[in-house]
Amino acid sequence: MAIPNISVRHPRPDDIVDDPVEVAGVGTGFEGVLVARLRNATGQEIAKRSFQAGGTGIWGSFFFRIDVPGIPNRPRGTLEVFEVSAKDGSEIHKRVVPILFGRALENPFHGFAVHTVEAGETLSSIAQDFYGDPDRFRTIFQANRNVLDDPDEIFPGQELRIPQ
Repeated sequence: MAIPNISVRHPRPDDIVDDPVEVAGVGTGFEGVLVARLRNATGQEIAKRSFQAGGTGIWGSFFFRIDVPGIPNRPRGTLEVFEVSAKDGSEIHKRVVPILFGRALENPFHGFAVHTVEAGETLSSIAQDFYGDPDRFRTIFQANRNVLDDPDEIFPGQELRIPQ
């Protein structure tokens, strides 16, 4: 099995990210240069940044921040990390990580609480408890699309992220 040229360690798939988005991993690229790009829910590029990783054929750790311009109109988006081919300028060894923009869920965004669903609870009752407004159930649903398919189907023992 071949070792991937790029491994994104943070954020993990479906993480809720803040602004700036902190990105960490290991990889190598042509002369050690990798590129990161943020896309919104419609696939539109909203930010892009180049950064140094290891040298050609040399693994290196990377950590950097990429600013999110404005507040995305939908929570879902992606982070892409890739190398640009020296031969033809194409994007190679690309890693795509689905993410949620925290400020699109709750602005300002200050992380999230983890709530374990108890018998008899609904997203509306949880929203009432955390936000004082049962109609804010949509925020909780959007923050947990990685584990919820339907806002009317939650189960005791599920752990949900509640944006703060």
